[in-house]
Amino acid sequence: MSRSEASILHVDLDAFYASVEQHDDPTLAGRPVIVGGLGPRGVVAAASYEARTFGVYSATPMVRARRACPDGVFLAPRFERYRDVSSEIMAIMKSYTPLVEPISLDEAFLDVEGARRLHGDGPEIAAAVRARVKADTGLTASVGVATTKMLAKLASDLSKPDGLLVVEPGTELDLLHPLGVRHLWGIGPATERKLTALGVSTVGELAALPEETLVQVLGRAAGHHLHELAWNRDERAVVADQEVKSIGHEETFPVDLHDHAALDHRLVGLADGVASRLRAAGVTARTVQLKVRFGDFTTVTRSRTLPEPTDLAADLRRVAGELLHALDVAPGVRLLGVSGQQLVRHPATTADQGTLFGEPGEAGQAGHAGQPSPPEGETRQSLPDDGRQAALERSVDEVRARFGPGAVGHGGARSLPGEGPRRPTR
Repeated sequence: MSRSEASILHVDLDAFYASVEQHDDPTLAGRPVIVGGLGPRGVVAAASYEARTFGVYSATPMVRARRACPDGVFLAPRFERYRDVSSEIMAIMKSYTPLVEPISLDEAFLDVEGARRLHGDGPEIAAAVRARVKADTGLTASVGVATTKMLAKLASDLSKPDGLLVVEPGTELDLLHPLGVRHLWGIGPATERKLTALGVSTVGELAALPEETLVQVLGRAAGHHLHELAWNRDERAVVADQEVKSIGHEETFPVDLHDHAALDHRLVGLADGVASRLRAAGVTARTVQLKVRFGDFTTVTRSRTLPEPTDLAADLRRVAGELLHALDVAPGVRLLGVSGQQLVRHPATTADQGTLFGEPGEAGQAGHAGQPSPPEGETRQSLPDDGRQAALERSVDEVRARFGPGAVGHGGARSLPGEGPRRPTR
């Protein structure tokens, strides 16, 4: 059903990771800041707008970024810090409407149709959100306001950086149809080549094609989907509080690792990161998945379902290690990842979970929920109910929350050749 007002917002933080770094370190203001993997195989996760003038963008290989911008400031990402800032910004959005659908750490959809009486219409709320984000965090956000999610996101892209674009009802196609087809969700290089063969380069030309022509060229689902989007037909609602399906960490190494001992050391930090995020989200994982990518880019995954869900790094590390040791890593491992899946909402609150120095009975049940049966065909793994381990890991959480994520680390997580410090390198 078409909306009579532009009441869907897409809020997108500008160069989020790089902007956080510039905000936290004022000496970086106005300088080209590039955040990403610092090794020779790393890629850019975010580039400030100063860096983009040198042709450096997200997903640019880091080696190419260093050549293009030799005077740039290159930083390893601080995901815990970015998550903290993201939580603050999401809270600002939720103060205007409960209908907030996060898409990633730095962007979200809002449905403000029901918030008019309290906060004004869509454009007024968009301006207020941008002002609050700037005042409270020092960061800038670009916002698109439209009658559909697709067009709101497109409008925020067109308004970057630090802009606001409102697409009034009745003017949607005036904005949409002159644009190149790559502006539509779902159109990548391969699809664009097929459309170019049909003489289609703009959204308007795409809309003029019969739907059956698109179906014949692109398939039933894709053809129908793109035909609808070309006419701004997007009935998707803003869905608040979508459940996260998995939480994971992965690392690409500067050189291939060929033995289990070296990989075991990397599992320490990966498992710790996943466990910390599980606890922060108030969930436990029933299944542990290991991801291994070899030097030839062959990728394999192995998983094991636990008899009891867990949010402890010791459990994740143990199971992932057993899965890893069942693989032949002699050819060389390029990437290693660990994730917790089949997440279960933890009923306990922080007050219930105890600390390292609490009464023995308080910590004994921390970190575990019920004992559901694993899916058919998956392996069961018995894990010790170690209350002291749970209390220890939660005490580490408290220290990191107070003094920063780098306050406590693991001795087993060794640096590899080619890995430098997190602070600026040239």
